[in-house]
Amino acid sequence: MTAEFVILVNEDDTEIGQIEKQEAHNLGLLHRAFSVLLFNSKGELLLQQRAAHKYHSPLLWTNACCSHQRPGEATLIAAKRRLQEEMGLNAKMETAFTFTYKAKLDQGLTEHEIDHVVFAYGNQEPKINTEEVEAYKWIGLSELLKDLEKYPHAYTAWFKILLNQHLDAITKAAYESV
Repeated sequence: MTAEFVILVNEDDTEIGQIEKQEAHNLGLLHRAFSVLLFNSKGELLLQQRAAHKYHSPLLWTNACCSHQRPGEATLIAAKRRLQEEMGLNAKMETAFTFTYKAKLDQGLTEHEIDHVVFAYGNQEPKINTEEVEAYKWIGLSELLKDLEKYPHAYTAWFKILLNQHLDAITKAAYESV
């Protein structure tokens, strides 16, 4: 298996180096990432349940896909690549906003990312890659928020932070997708 590298950045999202992905998470170093939020024409969000064997956050629910840009790879190119690899989907995409977060994960790991959020739009049913994804579901925002309140430990740390900090922008995008 080939080592995967992530892009180390400073607080201004300026690249300052590269490091192996696992090491970045072991050390909690700030690096660049992206999250794709996919909306259908009903205004629902596509969620994925992470595969059981993932090295962190297994079986937790999260946004359609998230990952890291490869060195030299633009965010939208990376987002399209990973949405295809994980969910078997192509979708219309646009960059939305970035936010920075730091979260302790299981296995003693830390996510410390400048996360480039991408809004995607489509109605296709996923053809999931079972190496990455256990299951998927479409869910309306109000139902999602109720479920999150009832079962907060069923969701990834970054997805909860993203929803908490940027619910207005996400709600607007869901409304506009209808």
